[in-house]
Amino acid sequence: MKLAMIGLGRMGSNMARRLIEGGIEVVAYNRTFSVTEQLADETGLEATDSMADAIARLPSPRVVWMMLPAGRITEEYVDGALLHMGEGDILVDGANSYYRDSLLRAEKAAAKGVHFVDAGVSGGIWGLKNGYCLMVGGDEDVVKQIEPVLIALAPAQDRGWAHVGPVGSGHYTKMIHNGVEYGMMQSIAEGFALLKGKEEFNLDMAQIGELWRHGSVVQSWLLDLTAEFLQHDYDLEGIAPVVADSGEGRWTAKESIDLGIPAPVIQMALVMRFASQGSGDYADKLLAMMRKAFGGHAVDAE
Repeated sequence: MKLAMIGLGRMGSNMARRLIEGGIEVVAYNRTFSVTEQLADETGLEATDSMADAIARLPSPRVVWMMLPAGRITEEYVDGALLHMGEGDILVDGANSYYRDSLLRAEKAAAKGVHFVDAGVSGGIWGLKNGYCLMVGGDEDVVKQIEPVLIALAPAQDRGWAHVGPVGSGHYTKMIHNGVEYGMMQSIAEGFALLKGKEEFNLDMAQIGELWRHGSVVQSWLLDLTAEFLQHDYDLEGIAPVVADSGEGRWTAKESIDLGIPAPVIQMALVMRFASQGSGDYADKLLAMMRKAFGGHAVDAE
């Protein structure tokens, strides 16, 4: 089987590597051609300097997989790809796209007879070695056509990938997955902050991180990663206390409001990310001044 991989960032390049290792032929396009050339030298994939050329090299029905930043860039590339695709072709968006955007893109594709598949992809930089978790939305017969690709990317033939439902459901499932991830990360971080804050016990963060990995009900891959970096530096000197949010947590929180389903842990984890980005700085200053005004409490200078 052969497909075009559009976008060779950290995820796209490693996915291309894993596909080739799994026996899938890959023709690739990346905005910076030198990146494509370098990966071609390493893996043997076909390098192209235009998306049109990449699509033209595919047998019919053509399969185009995009791994691009969600939002405007993905929208532009979807529109561009559809100019060169036709009846029966399959366009896969593997980005962290908003599921409502995916539903609209599926309509655009259908107008040209192109099948649209939304694939939520989890695994990060470890996916090349461990395989990717794939949450796939689309028509059942269309997903069946790209099954060899999904199996090559997944941890195993019989696990780590699933056709979860119709178009939109893949990105919806990944959105909720990332909301859960926000909550888990926040909980682990708060737990270790409380451990470190009990200074009279002089607790060893690295020791406890490793301890909890074995037999504990909180053991998880996130804990494994945490325990690993704590072994090297549990004071985390030089790390700025700023946590970015790339959109999925916001969408998940909004969905909970739209559905009227409470999700307080996910919502608070999102709010804590806002706080780390300085969004609450002015409010915190106001709070300090209020305490000074009514109680004469001291205010710290910056």
